Amino acid sequence: MKGFAPPSRFGGAQVPQEPLPITRTITVTEGISVKDLAEKLGVRGKDLIASLLMRGVLVTVNQSLDAELVKDVARQFGADATIISFEDEMANEALETLLGTEHVGEIEVTRSPVVTVMGHVDHGKTSLLDAIRETDVAAGEAGGITQHIGAYKVRITKQDSPAFGREIVFLDTPGHEAFTRMRARGAKVTDIVVIVVAADDGVMPQTLEAIDHAKAANVPMIVAVNKIDKPDAQPDRVKQQLGDRGLVPEAWGGSTVFVDVSAKKRLNLDLLLEMICLTADLGDLKATPDRSGLGTVLEAKLDRGRGVVASVLVQNGTLRNSDSFIVGNTFGKVRAMFDDRGRSIDEAGPSTPVEILGLEGMPDAGDNFLVVADRDKAKGIAQYRKMKERESQLAKSSRVSLEGLAEQIKQAGVKDLPLILKGDVQGSVQVLSDSLSKMSTEKVRIKILHTGVGAITESDILLASASNAIVIGFNVRPERKAADLAEQEGVEIRLHSIIYELQDEITKAMLGLLDPVFKESYQGRALVQEVFRIPKVGTIAGCRVTDGSIRRDAEVRVMRGGEQVFKGKLASLKRFKDDAREVTNGMECGMGFAGFSDVQQGDQIEAFVTEKVAAELTAR
Repeated sequence: MKGFAPPSRFGGAQVPQEPLPITRTITVTEGISVKDLAEKLGVRGKDLIASLLMRGVLVTVNQSLDAELVKDVARQFGADATIISFEDEMANEALETLLGTEHVGEIEVTRSPVVTVMGHVDHGKTSLLDAIRETDVAAGEAGGITQHIGAYKVRITKQDSPAFGREIVFLDTPGHEAFTRMRARGAKVTDIVVIVVAADDGVMPQTLEAIDHAKAANVPMIVAVNKIDKPDAQPDRVKQQLGDRGLVPEAWGGSTVFVDVSAKKRLNLDLLLEMICLTADLGDLKATPDRSGLGTVLEAKLDRGRGVVASVLVQNGTLRNSDSFIVGNTFGKVRAMFDDRGRSIDEAGPSTPVEILGLEGMPDAGDNFLVVADRDKAKGIAQYRKMKERESQLAKSSRVSLEGLAEQIKQAGVKDLPLILKGDVQGSVQVLSDSLSKMSTEKVRIKILHTGVGAITESDILLASASNAIVIGFNVRPERKAADLAEQEGVEIRLHSIIYELQDEITKAMLGLLDPVFKESYQGRALVQEVFRIPKVGTIAGCRVTDGSIRRDAEVRVMRGGEQVFKGKLASLKRFKDDAREVTNGMECGMGFAGFSDVQQGDQIEAFVTEKVAAELTAR
């Protein structure tokens, strides 16, 4: 067969030597095996193995393939492959099941809100939760500081409350600066953030950091002004300070909910819970209990007697005992499950924090947790991810850098440039923040996530790591530990002492951020005079070039009656029986089109090339 490898070379396999025209699109999961890919492509497994062997890749039928290799091989067999994660595939299957169900409205239910409590150390976050839960967590912790993320489900039991009977899940994130990373992680799984501020202490640096984290996570905020029972409490001063930071109370014409509370005297706790429920109602939080469970790992630890223990927040579906699951680059089976009070349970619905046993390895906090029916497939995906993680650790860091920002932003489809600004004096920081914000354009937006005065600290690096931001230092330098952490986390630090140089650099980065503009350059035109249908070859258009020239590597569009009927590449260009690189004005030629055979006598063929030109910024 012409264009295929000889059968004797690969034991009877028929392998295309030239890539076939792209005629279809397939969707495959990460780490797909050779066998599964062959089924998707509709070819024999040995044909696929032979094609890989021709590329110098020796594989078995059950071996997982790399994403780029899958795309290349699929193109060889005339298919365009889209790679999705295992979680995305399961989500798509669940959506198809849902759309195929008659009673869609009966499946989706309102779920409980997940609330993260943030704020400065010793402002009463855990004490406030204790008052709500009527337990004493802080007494058992070193120095009264929360040492790990705890998740607690609270039911509103006050009968005259409008929210009676409803449940709220609280995440108690650590308040100490050393645990900024955990606080950032808490903001990613939450629906609402409660910022706790002590009325006698006012707004502190960690309070501002907590607000920046919540803004970066794009979640609604409620401010709980705590310790109002103290004689030196000044709740209005707190409102004034936060109003200057953009959190204006509703009573003052703003949109932020403020609640004055006292954890010690149990004042206004019911009002705080009602405000949380009201904010949740505005967010219209929904879940589908009947589907397979999925959620996020909040924390994981190694217990001497029980093995790997993971704290998981079930966000959708229902998790049951004996369920097989995949989480990050490991997998397992639920051997036992405990609720936030330590009681053994058999199943957990949406918005339920649980502790599970039965993991094969240690997951990372923030990993997606997904119940699967096929344990063997889960194991294969986990092994593939572990291999890719090892490769990525050896490879160069993929954090945002000003030089490599264009490619990364293009891949992510994002047009934001997140920055963290630190300066020597507040005046410089304010001027820089304003001037950089004004540099935003219609195509690229600069986001100032956090500003501060003083040296660049570990906390700044952790926030940059959590938000994938760049740290800008103006007349300041990073602390030794911060510099080491930045290198470890792959966070870029840019140090400047001249404002216009910094602005210049950001402008260049923004130009790199923009998608390139593609411009079509006209090459030539031809008229179809005759159409030939040749067995085993396909449809060939006999044409005469009427203007310019037609090149073999050009893109073409077929025009019929002023309308475009095809746009793509030339499959072949011949002069008589010989292949031609270029056919000029007045000459006759034969053209074949990749993936198109419906060409007719009288059609116009236009040839062009697409050129990439540098993008320009358009100021607002």
